[in-house]
Amino acid sequence: MIHRYSKKGINFLLDTNSGSVHVLDDAAYQLAGLIDETMSEECPQQLFDKLSNIPEDELRTAYQELYALKQAGQLFADDDYIDVSRYIPTDAPVKALCLHVAHDCNLRCNYCFASTGDFGTGRRIMPPEVAKKAIDFVIARSGARKNIELDFFGGEPLMAWDTVVQTVDYARKRGAETGKHFRFTITTNGLLLDAEKIDYINENMDNVVLSLDGRAQVNDRFRKTVNGTGSYDIILPKFQQLAANRGEKDYYLRGTFTKENLDFANDVEHIADLGFSSLSVEPVSAEDGCGYELTEADLPAIFAEYDRLTDIMLERKKQGKGFTFFHFMVDLNQGPCVVKRLRGCGAGYEYVAVTPDGDIYPCHQFVGKEGFCQGNVLAGTFDLDIAQRFASMNIYTREKCRDCWAKFYCSGGCSAANYNANQNMDEPYALGCEMERKRLECAIYLKAAETIAEDL
Repeated sequence: MIHRYSKKGINFLLDTNSGSVHVLDDAAYQLAGLIDETMSEECPQQLFDKLSNIPEDELRTAYQELYALKQAGQLFADDDYIDVSRYIPTDAPVKALCLHVAHDCNLRCNYCFASTGDFGTGRRIMPPEVAKKAIDFVIARSGARKNIELDFFGGEPLMAWDTVVQTVDYARKRGAETGKHFRFTITTNGLLLDAEKIDYINENMDNVVLSLDGRAQVNDRFRKTVNGTGSYDIILPKFQQLAANRGEKDYYLRGTFTKENLDFANDVEHIADLGFSSLSVEPVSAEDGCGYELTEADLPAIFAEYDRLTDIMLERKKQGKGFTFFHFMVDLNQGPCVVKRLRGCGAGYEYVAVTPDGDIYPCHQFVGKEGFCQGNVLAGTFDLDIAQRFASMNIYTREKCRDCWAKFYCSGGCSAANYNANQNMDEPYALGCEMERKRLECAIYLKAAETIAEDL
């Protein structure tokens, strides 16, 4: 399986199964659209006839180059992974925990997938005792794995600050006792940040996710406080202080775009201009009919905006003002392991979410959904049947993924997004697929353009 596309004068040929990415001249690019896995050593006469606009010697050279790639296993490579998929273990240890320390929030974001913070289950804070039981749960379920990821989430986790601090202390204590190492992440809207919390976060959190949608008018359209006022002016100086004091530690500033700001590249650039170097602005997940949801009719505008964003990023890098955009990150040299390429994030079996009541769900986006509760950390229960259902899904169990050139990059997409769109985790979220393929094309183009610029 191959995929061809051109962008800004650069021709790309991707071989899906080998992961090879080739930059082609015009002759080879046209030729690649007419060949398949049955190509023989000699260029057939019919190709000379179809591409009579190309000199024969040039066409013959291009054909031989493509044939050499095929012989090297870098073009029309066999899919060796389908056999691997049949033997992926479904009893993997739990290695990551999303701790919902607060089912409450001090913002009332219109587009919030969590029903403005309480996930439709009532506003409450996780007691430290529940958090500690969650730590015991993940340690017990982590098997021989040493490193464990723990994400403080909500709602707004700073509303449960005492629980956060106690949990960090307890996790480190229990980690030392059991030979485990915890890495902490916190996601926050920033309203409750102060100097003390900033210092603590920068000292103890391995990663921080800061929520800001972009320009003030864009952010404040949806991200309002409980009294209906915008949040931009309150949170921005706090985010800037946190990022400035963070040193080399990871963070990224995450925003959301909707139908209301299809010019979201302006929001990305605005955030970068504010001094943030690691950022993302991602498409909204919203119900049909809400007014700000993304539809198929929006795709041309979204695609054009992703194209414009690549131009912005290249130009800013030339100026020494480059930044990292999360959705344009791609590793063409090695990438994730085979298992990750086949089945993705690990939700439901390697990664779970825990609510303030101790209930366990496959991830934060499944919290509160009927039929997806996997157990409870207080009761010491964990439904292995649900875990195995998630672990058994991969790009080969999702029929529409099998013939997609991007399948080893997206790994079948997000199960929650699939379920929300189709009530079926095995049915890909079509709109999300279209945007993901476009982002991958942009990401690969950026890699190539930067490499070419460095070689000049």
